[in-house]
Amino acid sequence: MTSVRDKQIAALKQMLNLNSPDFKDNSSEPVWKVLIYDRRGQDILSPLIPIKELRECGVTLHLSIHSERDPIPDVAAIYFCMPDQENLDRIAQDFQNNVYEKYYLNFISAICRQKLEDLASAALQTENVSQVHKIYDQYLNFISLEDELFILSNQNSQAVSYYALNRADAKDTDVEVMMDDTVDGLYSVFVTLGTLPIIRSARGNAAEMVAEKLDKKLRENLRDTRNSLFSSENSGFYNFQRPLLIVLDRNIDMATPLHHTWTYQALVHDVLKLNLNRVTVTQEQKKPKTFDLDPKDSFWMTHRGSPFPTVAESIQSELEQLKNSEEEVKHLKESMGLDGESDVALAMMSDNTAKLTSAVNSLPQLLEKKRLIDMHTDLATSILSVIKSRRLDLLFEFEEKVMSQVSLDKQILDIINDQEAGTAEDKMRLFIIYYIYTHNISVSDLDMYSSALEKQGCDLSPLKYIKRWKMYSNITTTSNQYGGGTKSVNMFEKLLSHTSSFVMEGVKNLVVKKHTFPVTRIVDELLENKQSSSSTDEFRHFDPKQLRNSDGFKSKNTFSEVIVFIVGGGNYIEYQNLLEYVKNKTVSPGIPQLKIVYGSTVVNNASDFLEQLSLLGKELN
Repeated sequence: MTSVRDKQIAALKQMLNLNSPDFKDNSSEPVWKVLIYDRRGQDILSPLIPIKELRECGVTLHLSIHSERDPIPDVAAIYFCMPDQENLDRIAQDFQNNVYEKYYLNFISAICRQKLEDLASAALQTENVSQVHKIYDQYLNFISLEDELFILSNQNSQAVSYYALNRADAKDTDVEVMMDDTVDGLYSVFVTLGTLPIIRSARGNAAEMVAEKLDKKLRENLRDTRNSLFSSENSGFYNFQRPLLIVLDRNIDMATPLHHTWTYQALVHDVLKLNLNRVTVTQEQKKPKTFDLDPKDSFWMTHRGSPFPTVAESIQSELEQLKNSEEEVKHLKESMGLDGESDVALAMMSDNTAKLTSAVNSLPQLLEKKRLIDMHTDLATSILSVIKSRRLDLLFEFEEKVMSQVSLDKQILDIINDQEAGTAEDKMRLFIIYYIYTHNISVSDLDMYSSALEKQGCDLSPLKYIKRWKMYSNITTTSNQYGGGTKSVNMFEKLLSHTSSFVMEGVKNLVVKKHTFPVTRIVDELLENKQSSSSTDEFRHFDPKQLRNSDGFKSKNTFSEVIVFIVGGGNYIEYQNLLEYVKNKTVSPGIPQLKIVYGSTVVNNASDFLEQLSLLGKELN
């Protein structure tokens, strides 16, 4: 099954080949051209097509649309940008200045008729009509980070953030614009996939608004049979198996985005600020290093969801293998006398030619493997340093016990008052989770906890908002929303040798038990059509192919592909939990393996989410 990421890459490469469908034919030389993009276009391209591949597509120069650009005659220019007024004005200015010989205009979202007429008028006035060769609506208004992960916004993420949706002074028109932007992104996802989804959403929140608007937009396109983007001709194949789109609101689970984590990818995002698959590591007395976490990196894809101790062990194992490979090559070189280049040494090569050829051929792979393992070593070392300084293992273990509703071996007040356990922000995250999952906190106890938090330098504004959220939310109990917990095993010394580059003393080796977060539980209930589920009974049902939507509908379909979309921001913890759910789900004979894609308006870092809660809390003052 082709992923949405692969389809987006294919669409982008076709665009870079001047929208020729024969872009996979490498026999002909590429046409040299320049690529002009806006910030949104840059965000879409960055995780998908590296500079090396841009050059292979014939792109000799790539520039921002609003940068100072000199005229380049005899060259084709590919524009990849949003059809907003600022970009259209700049394109008209390029027409005026005769910057390029040919213009291929590719709009990330569909351009409206009025703006298209304005653009045509600008081309006429500057006598550039013959230079504008093609104008395309690309429907690529989303950012694919992995095969199973996409977001809708990055640099302008505040515009569709949880804060923007829930702030007290948000006008109806502002919310409407946010919903339209979200729907436009989701619509682009399904146009790229070439499939029509069946939509389920919760009631009475932003998720329901998104589902209604998306259903309406899909229906409008289906009514226009001549220009439908979902016909078999446009999608390239008949799609008998339709995906299920589950639209959820961030309010459905407020604890998970604040949860301290123990898995590799989520730790990188929480501790090192992962953004668009790129992370910058700052080490003492060293220059900052920037790394790209490529989905083609097998170590990353294998271990991104693994507990951190397992990752550390695997890095050490890979380093040992690399060391052995280097020793083999060195030993072979010495045994053949290749340290000198005498005729005698060369004559001795006859018996070992095959071995030498194999070693030489494997050298590029070994060097690349070494580069990647060195990168993961740097990342793991930086993460370990933060774990130790903030005692993240202690915070994670306590939160897991709170969320799993198991008995606590420590009092929350002890952790709040512990000077070595986390920053003020860490303590606030910890207490909010405790507050959400504890139902019998008295007013006097809450005052006591608040006072202790203030003494530790915590901003109580996020707690004010969570108190309001808890009061008005429909959540009556959280005891069964999260299954599992953690157990502590022997220290890291059992996993790693004393010569390891990771010095793990003083850090708990926590083994994470299998658990189910609220989003994963909802997905399971909707997939299994559980009749007695109180949490999903009220979910709405939309099918753009049906004349009418029936909300009491219980689908008998067996879905092999599910897209879970979170309005207001997602996180890597939920993403990994869904991947784990798919891995452990038993599949009946003859039914394809379930595939789940996780999407959100933006991937929230815990610090960013806490800051948004703080802003909302301050509005309540």
